[in-house]
Amino acid sequence: MRYSRDLRGYGPTPPDPQWPGKARIAIQIVVNYEEGGENSIEHGDAASEAFLSEIIGAQPWPGQRHWNMESIYDYGARAGFWRLLRLLEGIPVTCFGVATALERSPEQVAAMQAAGWEMATHGLKWIDYRNVPREIEADHIAQAIALHTAICGERPRGFYQGRCSMNTVALGCEEGGFDYLADTIADELPYWHVHNGRPQLMVPYTMDANDMRFSSGQGFGTGTDFFDYLRDSFDMLYAEGAAGAPRMMSVGLHCRLAGRPGRAMALKRFLDHARGHDGVWFATRLDIARHWARVHPFRPRLRPSRMQRDDFLSRFGGVYEHSPFIAERVFAAEMGAVHDSAQGLAARMAQIFRQASDEERLGILRAHPDLAGKLAQARRLTADSAAEQASAGLDALTDAERAEFTRLNQAYMARHGFPFIIAVRDHDKAGILAAMQTRLDTDTATERATAEAQVIRIASLRIAQILNETRT
Repeated sequence: MRYSRDLRGYGPTPPDPQWPGKARIAIQIVVNYEEGGENSIEHGDAASEAFLSEIIGAQPWPGQRHWNMESIYDYGARAGFWRLLRLLEGIPVTCFGVATALERSPEQVAAMQAAGWEMATHGLKWIDYRNVPREIEADHIAQAIALHTAICGERPRGFYQGRCSMNTVALGCEEGGFDYLADTIADELPYWHVHNGRPQLMVPYTMDANDMRFSSGQGFGTGTDFFDYLRDSFDMLYAEGAAGAPRMMSVGLHCRLAGRPGRAMALKRFLDHARGHDGVWFATRLDIARHWARVHPFRPRLRPSRMQRDDFLSRFGGVYEHSPFIAERVFAAEMGAVHDSAQGLAARMAQIFRQASDEERLGILRAHPDLAGKLAQARRLTADSAAEQASAGLDALTDAERAEFTRLNQAYMARHGFPFIIAVRDHDKAGILAAMQTRLDTDTATERATAEAQVIRIASLRIAQILNETRT
């Protein structure tokens, strides 16, 4: 089974985004323009809108219009938008514009363009796509791009469906014309997503630093709540950036929500707070996407979870000495992006090794060659073992050293029933001899556990070498 989700991401050491001017944080403001694109009988939908409004717990009215709901959305276009436009003067902004909403708001579109806002597409209609067939959603995306282009004079370079389906990202990738997709909340930095062999840049969005939480049962009750959350998010990310790990902060706004006076004041206080710090880069999402693509372009790398079985076994079947069944069981088990790192794949292989029977694990121990033994002298070691022994100088022993290794190997085997095993890349020749002498006198149960731990360590070093050598 192949697990589609990526739970690792950048891991413990994310890349330095190298924001312009050595900024400690990139702030990205999104204004979602949905007014006139929401569910409505007048728009040809089956029911009224029920999402993201002042009416907590609203339900769709099948076959009927909802005057209060429509009025709330109308407020966003008539008043809220203009207030946000004034507040955001001079700040780079991205508009997630629902195409049918933009079509019904020519003055607002002209004002956005005059202010230099990036116009990204928010889909054709502000509806829930979870149960929409794939081919219909694909057609809606194509219609959204065509309509957006006719309204704005150029096609959108970014795409955020919002109420997306499990097909949305794939369809965005397959459309092929977007600099970035934003239907992800998975990170605080852009990242490359690969779909059908083609890389697509993802610029993550947010649902926490977002005024949508005014419209939910658990969320912001006052403008102060909103400001406090935005300020604290900024302060944490700014401190992390100052410490050498800059991030991106997205802020999501809706004209009918943040455009209300009490909430707009909170937004103003946040902008004043952020602008009071040095090293803050306000940018559109397209600015961020193009910067990332230039500084961190996509680079292909070996991804074990996406390899064919024969190729995977060819590369990793010898990681556990003469025991390809470990790699076979790994491949047959669940694999995903977390196993595309050296640490992740080594952990999965170690898990499979530990789950093997006692007899199988003992067989793996006995498959390891004696250090500087007869197989080494006869040049019959595996390529991995030969390189490892050579790295510690075991291929260039004096006669006295070879005799000592032979004596210790024989004594160890006679006492414990399996060869002495140690990750030689972690030691020099003297250290290996000292360990052999110490471990020779250990009881066999303890030594068995030590040997198995060393087998896992050897495998992890081999995996790291394979992945590093194939990194491009």
